[in-house]
Amino acid sequence: MGEDLRRYGYLRAMAASPPVVPADPEHNVTALISEVAVARELHASLLLLPELALTGYSSEDLFFSSALEAATRAALARLVAATADGGPVVVVGAPLAVADGRVFNAALVLANGAICGAVPKAHLPNYGEFYDRRWFADGHGVDLEVADPELGSFRLAASQLFRVGSMRFALEICEDLWAPDPPGARHAVAGAELLLNPSASNELVAKADYRKDLVRMTSAQRLCGYLYASAGPGESSKDLVFGGHLLAAENGVVLAESERFRLDGSRLCVDFDLDHVRHDRRQNSTFRNAPRPTGYVEVNAGVGVVLPEVERAIAPYPFVPDDETEVDARAAEILAIQATGLARRMLSVGQPKLVIGLSGGLDSTLAFLVALEALARTERPTSDLLAVTMPGPATGARTLASARSLAEEAGVTLLEIPIHAAVAQHLDDLGHDPDVHDVTFENAQARERTQLLFNLANKHGGLVVGTGDLSELALGWCTFNGDHMASYNVNASVPKTLIAYLVRWYARHRGGAELARILEDVLATPISPELVPAKDEAEVAQHTETLVGPYELHDFFLYHYMRHGSAPDKIRWLAERAFAQRHDATTIQRWLAVFLKRFHSQQFKRSTLPPGPKVGTVSLSPRGDWRMPDESPPPRFP
Repeated sequence: MGEDLRRYGYLRAMAASPPVVPADPEHNVTALISEVAVARELHASLLLLPELALTGYSSEDLFFSSALEAATRAALARLVAATADGGPVVVVGAPLAVADGRVFNAALVLANGAICGAVPKAHLPNYGEFYDRRWFADGHGVDLEVADPELGSFRLAASQLFRVGSMRFALEICEDLWAPDPPGARHAVAGAELLLNPSASNELVAKADYRKDLVRMTSAQRLCGYLYASAGPGESSKDLVFGGHLLAAENGVVLAESERFRLDGSRLCVDFDLDHVRHDRRQNSTFRNAPRPTGYVEVNAGVGVVLPEVERAIAPYPFVPDDETEVDARAAEILAIQATGLARRMLSVGQPKLVIGLSGGLDSTLAFLVALEALARTERPTSDLLAVTMPGPATGARTLASARSLAEEAGVTLLEIPIHAAVAQHLDDLGHDPDVHDVTFENAQARERTQLLFNLANKHGGLVVGTGDLSELALGWCTFNGDHMASYNVNASVPKTLIAYLVRWYARHRGGAELARILEDVLATPISPELVPAKDEAEVAQHTETLVGPYELHDFFLYHYMRHGSAPDKIRWLAERAFAQRHDATTIQRWLAVFLKRFHSQQFKRSTLPPGPKVGTVSLSPRGDWRMPDESPPPRFP
């Protein structure tokens, strides 16, 4: 079969809602067995079928019929037999009669030609259009050993974790999800990484949106994967219509959703990333410290199915929204967070002027725009923004022109202070040859600019606004006690790929035609620290992405390394698929090694970061999200 991608934490699960006929298990089981065959072909390790799928949810008082009970048992035996030759673990809903006379609305777990266990529905709705208590016994507290001469021996209880390979899943049934004390909450802290819900939820206006939000937020609250399968249009339409709604969510993100109201049935196949679930659970102290329930039994349901490929979208730009409808709202919110953080810091230090180094590059341009927003929020004039450009031995004509144009268009006075003489004097004091363009030559310029900014802030009663971004902090691509330092850094948790997106959005939605032209030119300017002189003033001697690698790759590496705790080999595998049309495997391997080396070797710079607003789920602040020894080595590739 080749590579088994379960090694990266993936598990494929399928949900299906095939056409059913109420009270006709013999007909229904044929459709269910067909879904087992499809799941096997799709390499799914799990197959979830709806609540009471063997009989149909809408069989009503026929649930009392001994004929329906006998037909259900025969159909269940056929479905169990269909799992005898391996394939997916099957979860199916059926009425289950036990020896003491009770009948439960149950979900049964079938694998390897046997019933591994059954879970009774705990919360039986008896309001509105629902009458579950008319036919079924309450599943609360039920813990029975079932020994059936035809169906075999298994446990009937909610407190069961079913293991498939290294993954553990548990069940709740329909109304259990809506209840104020959902069993899934206990299942999750007991160790279930995936929750399955066989359901029969009828359709009403706007109910599908509510249902989707409930599944999404449940997966977020319990830090788990959640798979949901509801009964479809084949149910009786006497008073209700069922849509066959299938949903999959993981850690608060909807992975997939089926089309509803298909008379020929609906099907959904998804790949859950259990590494994501496990990382978030390890990292979340609230989850770690939640009280653990007792009495759970782990049931081995098999090893699962080899997964030769993952059918899951891998976003090449994980920090940037891929849905155009989110663009405006997301950009506006990020700028609001940045500007509000800066405005609050201004208020706390007595209405200072803002001092910013405006280079004409991408990062300082965004910080400049944020500073303007902060002044507007505090009803301060643009004259309270002191923009400073400090051309030096390697400053290019293009960026200098951009800095001048930005300040002029925004109505901000630009203070221009050349640093050539100061740098020359400093290098002379050090006894350093000015023609040797090494790290001393480069950092002398960065530190001279930082010194000027802080001294100007002292002179004018100001606050230095930092411009360095998250990507540079991750790589250590900043001068310690140079551009690494500020009074408040508004870009501290904004990666380079997102900065470009924000500046482009601002150009299109916030500025006039001339400002948009200037910002588009900034976006088109090659990224460079401009610390080594070029032969021609119009040229750029240093291209950052040539020196340290493409920021699109480094931002991708950073996101998966920090947000999901992914191992290097998995990050490499993900990147090869996300950037298949842009970077070959050798290039990705090379820059990933650079990223890991620089990320670990440059921690000492992040240990002394100035404050700045957190805008997303990834931040390198040593006071919050990321604390790491300054001396830790990078992880090794397997």
